[in-house]
Amino acid sequence: MIQKIDVFNGDADGICALHQLRLAQPASSLLITGVKRDIGLLEKIKHVTHADIVVLDISLDANRDALNALLKQENNILYFDHHYHGEIPVSAHLNTHLDMDPDLCTSLLVDRYLGGTYREWAIVAAFGDNLHKSAHKLATDLGLSESHTASLRELGELINYNGYGESLEDLHLSPDQLYLSLVPYEHPGDFIENSETISRLRSGFKQDRELALSFGALPHEGTGRIVCFPSEAWAKRIAGVYNNEMSRKYPEQAQALLVENHDGSWMVSVRAPQTAPVGADLLCRQFPTGGGRAKAAGINQLPAEQLKAFIHAFDQQFS
Repeated sequence: MIQKIDVFNGDADGICALHQLRLAQPASSLLITGVKRDIGLLEKIKHVTHADIVVLDISLDANRDALNALLKQENNILYFDHHYHGEIPVSAHLNTHLDMDPDLCTSLLVDRYLGGTYREWAIVAAFGDNLHKSAHKLATDLGLSESHTASLRELGELINYNGYGESLEDLHLSPDQLYLSLVPYEHPGDFIENSETISRLRSGFKQDRELALSFGALPHEGTGRIVCFPSEAWAKRIAGVYNNEMSRKYPEQAQALLVENHDGSWMVSVRAPQTAPVGADLLCRQFPTGGGRAKAAGINQLPAEQLKAFIHAFDQQFS
């Protein structure tokens, strides 16, 4: 029997993408995931041979070496992603659905692939990925009420919130546990109504957000906002949702949130201005461990001695 492996980012987009796909194509599979910033996931399975592998919401470019090894080992790979991918390998074993449109996320690509069969989960993911315009359009097309749409937005933001951390220990739930808690539910509304998971995430989010809002922006020469958080689990958990919230609150300003890692380096989360959603990936790829999308990108470990250089580059990119 051919082994099945599902590899997915631990944020709302990766989790909801997999949930849609497995609702449509049920399968017992090995789950490979991690915190949101853990994107080199194919490295964990690079010695696998002759398996059926689904890859969701991790950059092809960041996983190129492991992907090429898996293709040579005759694994059949179905790949969905919206991040920078670079040159796409040519192989009869690779089926890609890649699109870097800043208004798309991986769950929307899966939604397109499935013909909209489980579209409410794609809306949940789009809200979680801060694609509110895309999410609202789909909700309007489905004729969803404002209250129902708001509940999908909250769910997306809570699932996404859970994915941020320096390690799995920082999270309320590991991403595979959170995904498995969704599995029994075909409709997001049923999950919201019946699952204890959402209450746990709501409580944690409320406490972490209150702490985050007590920090002000860092003075600097540019027009964007830069905020620094301490090396605390709450700061790592709230980072992405906080930065998305500030991006919506200040749509003409770029946002950079820096959270100190245990080793003294910085985990950086960047959002380009919503009025000009480009440049975040170009900025972050200037530094080791940096990558992402034009609209939203990050750096896993910015050395402390490069902090000034980052602030200067941020100001230059979004001047």
